[in-house]
Amino acid sequence: MRLRPPRLASLLAQLLLAVVVLLWVLPTFGLLVSSLRDENQLLTSGWWRALLPNDRNETARLPLPEAQTQVVLEGRTLYLIQGNLFSDQAGRILSFSDSATDIGRYRPGERYTPRAGGELSVEANGDYAWQSATPFEHSRGPRVFYSARFAPRFTLQHYWDVMTLNDGLAKPFVNTLSVALPATIIPITIAAFAAYAFSWMRFPGRLWLLMGVVALLVVPLQLSLIPVLRLYNGIANLFDGQGKTYLGIWLAHTGFGLPLAIYLLRNYMRNLPQEIMESARVDGATHFQIFVRIVLPLSVPALASFAIFQFLWVWNDLLVSLVFLSSQEAVMTNQIVSLLGSRGNDWHLLTAGAFISIALPLFVFLALQRYFVRGLLAGSVKGG
Repeated sequence: MRLRPPRLASLLAQLLLAVVVLLWVLPTFGLLVSSLRDENQLLTSGWWRALLPNDRNETARLPLPEAQTQVVLEGRTLYLIQGNLFSDQAGRILSFSDSATDIGRYRPGERYTPRAGGELSVEANGDYAWQSATPFEHSRGPRVFYSARFAPRFTLQHYWDVMTLNDGLAKPFVNTLSVALPATIIPITIAAFAAYAFSWMRFPGRLWLLMGVVALLVVPLQLSLIPVLRLYNGIANLFDGQGKTYLGIWLAHTGFGLPLAIYLLRNYMRNLPQEIMESARVDGATHFQIFVRIVLPLSVPALASFAIFQFLWVWNDLLVSLVFLSSQEAVMTNQIVSLLGSRGNDWHLLTAGAFISIALPLFVFLALQRYFVRGLLAGSVKGG
């Protein structure tokens, strides 16, 4: 009789799983919300307050005398300057003052006398009226410091800005695609042929070659980067070529990704039913026909799992792209690092750029995640 786990243990396991999922999802959700918030609200409150009203202190400078008009009120001639303190977003005035250190001195509707003379009043909706019995002659408009409450505001403008700026992400996004797609397809193609050969073909030195592939799994990327670069530059110089090109980074990512790809795919293909292979050989099928018509369709989970793994690794790569690509072909990770230096205070651009950089990998993973788990589990089983 099969024993069921205790109910309490099952509940604790589910609770722990929910906490882990939440810890992974929460930062991504917070980044998305932050990238959509108004620039000023993003700087003054956390993303968890995105749906709550935002209180902040602002300042506005009143216009010069050219903006004054002459009006007659109750038989008196007055000079009037009027307008609204809010420049781009409607809000509600809580208090105002002519001093930044005493911003709560006046309430909406109250009047005070600025240093330039006259009387100034500010309403709750931001409308102000500055009136004087004599013409205004100030050379610089006085400042009004106010505290206001703003409703939550969301916008997609940040994404447009970060993509269209001179140092934006439009070109690096295309460059990253130009790197990631070939650097994913090439190693998968080579590894699939190699994995089939290691699994179902007999040739001299097969075991030693397989041992070499497994040994390459433990070689750190940083250790092999410089020798690979020198080798590639040496070959490029023989043909009067340029070292820092797309071809170089494609070959680099292919070389760094092949050992794991061959290992996983070989273990997966080795566990395919042997009877199918033998039946195909009896029918006269060649190795190439067996590989294309039988092995590849059955290996879709393993191929998709490694495709996701390789695509995510290449997309998020910074070190290899810095070594093998010129600055004109900068990828997303490199450009975001540059934005941190040139626009470190523009959080609305940085959050939008960061979410753009993870949006496509996130979509790819969610679309193919069922293959990811199945393929990696199958590829982790030791083959014969």
